[in-house]
Amino acid sequence: MRTRLLPLLIVLMAAVLLALGIPLAVSVAAAQQQNVVVDRIDDTARFAALAQFVTDARGESDGRKETLNSELASYYGVYGIRAGVFYRTDTPMAKAPKGFFLPKTGEVREAFDEALLSRRSHDPKQVWPWQRNRLIVASPVIRDGDVIAVVVTDSPTGQLRSRTLHGWLIIGAGEIAAMLLAVGAALRLTGWVLRPVRVLDATTHAIASGALKSRVAAAGGPPELRRLARSFNEMADNVEDVLEQQRAFVADASHQLRNPLSALLLRIELLAFELPEGNEEIASVQAEGKRLAEVLDDLLDLALAEHTEADLRVTDIGALTAERVAAWTPTAEARGVRLVGDCPPTTAWADPVTLSSALDAVIDNAVKFTPKNETVEVTVGSDGDTSTVMVSDHGPGLADEELARIGDRFWRSGRHQNVKGSGLGLSISRALLAAGGGAISYDHHEPHGLTVTVTVPRSGPVA
Repeated sequence: MRTRLLPLLIVLMAAVLLALGIPLAVSVAAAQQQNVVVDRIDDTARFAALAQFVTDARGESDGRKETLNSELASYYGVYGIRAGVFYRTDTPMAKAPKGFFLPKTGEVREAFDEALLSRRSHDPKQVWPWQRNRLIVASPVIRDGDVIAVVVTDSPTGQLRSRTLHGWLIIGAGEIAAMLLAVGAALRLTGWVLRPVRVLDATTHAIASGALKSRVAAAGGPPELRRLARSFNEMADNVEDVLEQQRAFVADASHQLRNPLSALLLRIELLAFELPEGNEEIASVQAEGKRLAEVLDDLLDLALAEHTEADLRVTDIGALTAERVAAWTPTAEARGVRLVGDCPPTTAWADPVTLSSALDAVIDNAVKFTPKNETVEVTVGSDGDTSTVMVSDHGPGLADEELARIGDRFWRSGRHQNVKGSGLGLSISRALLAAGGGAISYDHHEPHGLTVTVTVPRSGPVA
């Protein structure tokens, strides 16, 4: 979420800074140019005042023309600005440098023609740092109410563009500094907003993994998220209470039904003595009663498994598996099934009792459903992060839709309803393994059969 929220905030802040910075940059450029234009206006006004009386009414010069020429030459020599005073007929009164003249078209001609109308030329177009335009300013020379000449200045814009660019660099540096501050503020803001979300996500994952005691710790963040955290904790408390009530009910029901069922089975045994030997009905009742007793025992084991904390320790998985293979070998041989094990030494974090119970359930099922003269293979392996025990049989196997349901409580394949069992053994194994961070999975075994993989972590629990 942070990777999506942070770019959005940065883009919005960048847009705000650009919306402020661009008009400021334009204003800086305009102010720099306006200063130059005002300075040129003052210069042209001064030259116009000198040129106003260069000649008298009879057209005779009294030396003022030489003074004007000297002023224009000094002006050009010091500032590099071309300047000239031109009569209405385009004839120069004075100019510097000598090669300065009025073109027939262009910006200089437009400014000259505008000044002939007895007004100063309009401000020139804005000059940007990437342009090499020149600034043209023209002012009329008026005597006795008539325009007798025009003062024209043609200024280079190198210094103007440099000052504008310098101002822009300052603005850019300010924008970058502001953007860095904004990014830092956005990082802090998103961290402050999303911290409760991360805590909530971690707690949700922990509860989903079986740690029902996990709760959202008090953290900062917006009031809405803090309120959500409190509501989540209340919900988790209620869910835990409901699950605890369910476990207690199953355990209590199993425990309370066991004694009456035992008494009932005893009475059935006594009743059997009064009936002829080999009575099928009484034998069927006894078998169903024993099956019911097994279901009650498994229900109690399941309730305890879902509530029991795992006693994790470093365990030699290979040695433990070899022990279980040896324990089940006589049973397998009695059924005509070969049980073989490949159990190299490998260690992992596991509850030995839990792992033994899970292996017993898996090997029992494999031997139970494997035909005579077939083999059940038990293999111990490790991939670095986990250790695995794979139990593969050559039985009838399961269809894809049945694989998705194996391990569900009381579920049994329709093809195996006549096989002894309650349908809770693998559910108990899954619950016991999950408490210690382990897992159990199922897959097809080619060409036929089922492969059950028991996985336990090699790394210890996080403190």
